[in-house]
Order: sequence, then structure tokens, then C-alpha cells
Amino acid sequence: MREYKLLDLPETERPRERLIKHGAENLSSAELLAILLRTGTKSNSILSLANMLLRKYNLKQLSQASLPELMSIQGIKKAKACQLLACFEIASRLASFSDALKPKVKTSSDVYAIVSPKLRSLKKECFIALYLDTKNQLLREDTISIGSLSANIVHPREVFKGAILESAAAVIIAHNHPSGDASPSNDDVELTKRLLSAGEIIGIKVLDHIIVGDGQFVSLKERGLM
Repeated sequence: MREYKLLDLPETERPRERLIKHGAENLSSAELLAILLRTGTKSNSILSLANMLLRKYNLKQLSQASLPELMSIQGIKKAKACQLLACFEIASRLASFSDALKPKVKTSSDVYAIVSPKLRSLKKECFIALYLDTKNQLLREDTISIGSLSANIVHPREVFKGAILESAAAVIIAHNHPSGDASPSNDDVELTKRLLSAGEIIGIKVLDHIIVGDGQFVSLKERGLM
């Protein structure tokens, strides 16, 4: 038996043709996924496969699924799983994209606006560094590490390596708490102190450490913890 393809559908029902005629905004989520995945399986059409995905996960859950989780679904092999991961990563980056040249970071809320689209829905701790120039304008954002569900190990050299390459004057660090509670742990405070000490030695200021939770954030600087 051959795989079901979009061309096997009547022309009026093909998602790609419907997109061309009516626009992407008028397609269902299943139709958009069908265009992305392109082919079904020997036993399921591409639209059946897309609908099966959406019965197992809603779009938010699907965007958070890992490669092994996606590949555990019947009909989703490595290529299709990678297509989905790439699609949602682009969407995540678009959510934090700004046309502004070197956005200026003035407050902890500015930091949250930059990092929250990426951090707020992750299942693992992700540690990010923002490198700033002398005017507190953002030079670059780097993902330093991605940890386990409960812990993340960050070494100062990984944080300041990018800062040195960018000739940054200052660094703001941020990470998420997958539990949703943004309260800083003792480890968070100790890590911040280590980075502060390292920054003083090499002449790069650590301005703040932002912890992102579920719809909330905490600034260690504003809490007086650094």
C-alpha cells in the first residue's frame, strides 16, 4: 500500500489549494498541519494523521512536545517530527522578534518581554543571557544551557564567553521555572552571586537575574538578592 498524499484528495478539499484560494487564515489547524507534513501513512490520509495529532495534543501542547514524544505517535517519524519542531521554533522566535534596532533594556519588564515568549512554556529549565552595550541596548541573546525538569547547571565561562565576543558592557541573565512558580531558590541566588563575582573580575556587569514563571516573573535585583 502507498502513502496517502495531498494530491489524493479532491482538488476542492486539498489544503494547499484551499490556502491559495482562501488564504491561510481560513484553514483549520488540521489543514495547516497537513500542508506542513505533506504525506500520510499507508493506513491514514494526511488529514486523518493531522486530526489524530490534534486529538492527542492541542496546539500549545504540540508546540511543547519533544522529538521522542512526537516520534512515539503512529505515523510521525523523524522527518515529520523535525518539521513540526522547526515550525514551532520559528513561531517562538517570531513571537519575540522586533524590528527595532538594538532594543533598549531599561526595566525588568523589558527583559521579561524579550525572554518570556521562549521561556514561559518550556518543560525544562532554560538559561538565557542578554548582552548589552554601554547604553543598555541589546546586542545579542544567547541560550546558555537547557537543563532537566528540576535543575540547570551554568558555568560563568559559558555566560561571559558570548559577552566577550560581543564586547558587551553588561549582561542580564534569565531562566524559567517549569513549575510555574517564579520564586528564586537558594541555588538561583548562589548562581547569581557567582556570576556577579566573575563579572567584576573581567569588567562586565551583571545587571539582573530574571526568573520566569507561569504569567509572572521575579527580578533578583528588585528583591535585593544581588
